[in-house]
Amino acid sequence: MATESTAVLFDEIGGPEVLRLEKVTLTDPGPGEALVRIDAIGLNRAEALFRSGGYWYDATLPGSRLGGEAAGEVLAVGPGVTEVAPGDAVSVLAVGTGMSGSGVYGDHAVVPATTLLPRPADLDAVTGAAVWLSYLTAYGALVEAGRIAPGDRVVVTAASSSVGVAAIQIVAALGGVAVAVTRAAAKEDQLRAAGAAHVVVADGAADTVAKVRAVTGDEGARIVLDCVAGPGLTDLATLVAPGGTLIVYGGLDPRPTPLPMTWPLDVRGYAVAGLVADPEALRRGRAFVHAGLRNGTLKPLIDRVFDLTEIVEAHRHMEANGQVGKIVVTVRH
Repeated sequence: MATESTAVLFDEIGGPEVLRLEKVTLTDPGPGEALVRIDAIGLNRAEALFRSGGYWYDATLPGSRLGGEAAGEVLAVGPGVTEVAPGDAVSVLAVGTGMSGSGVYGDHAVVPATTLLPRPADLDAVTGAAVWLSYLTAYGALVEAGRIAPGDRVVVTAASSSVGVAAIQIVAALGGVAVAVTRAAAKEDQLRAAGAAHVVVADGAADTVAKVRAVTGDEGARIVLDCVAGPGLTDLATLVAPGGTLIVYGGLDPRPTPLPMTWPLDVRGYAVAGLVADPEALRRGRAFVHAGLRNGTLKPLIDRVFDLTEIVEAHRHMEANGQVGKIVVTVRH
């Protein structure tokens, strides 16, 4: 087995240009760990925030790794590991494990075995790296937290993100009415193709409120799913219909987020790490997503595929906000 691998590291907080490829020592997996050959990596906005200093915890510098979602094959396991075995095709869903030490940007990664999900033979590495974080986030927020029901109207902000697309597909699959919010008119056709009943092209929360009310007949929505937060959240809260829920799963706006005062209002902060840490909830989520993949109601939308050597360009593409769906980085061996 090789004793050296390539990893993406960064030594300082900054833009995509701080990322670099470096040869690192390939260590054996310890107790409860597995060594995975990484074939594809799913990019997520959290990694751009982590790299630039805007995430909820700080990177350990210098030499920080990053990344939490990938697909590949188990090469070796440490003592006590029974969940997977060498040769298993897997997806990696490493949330809440600390990206600096166990980030998956590279050609190999040693990760906790509990972060590995079996990858069916009909799920290729690119799809296997694109599906879990997005679809489990959307599933957990809408189904486990939001209790979506057929006929429910759901407003999805940042709808062209990978979680946004997943949410639109899930709402449509469950008989709901997805109202997709985007800043780019050029994305409208793709969002409708993903299952959005309405697409609202709006600039800012106030504009969103006016245009969503126009398409909903001033009735609002039972669920508003938001990953932007910031001061505009107080405006978005006015779109929640009586008895509905405002679910916030991200903070793309770095400004403080005031508590909406349009009471009575159910406001939920959601993070997929809670679902992943709950074996029964994770079982339900995996079953839901697998069923959707099999029957075609859920299908990850791959925006663009980069090579690992193009990781800087991949992050620049992500921060340009032109994507619809998931950005994936593949690894050549």
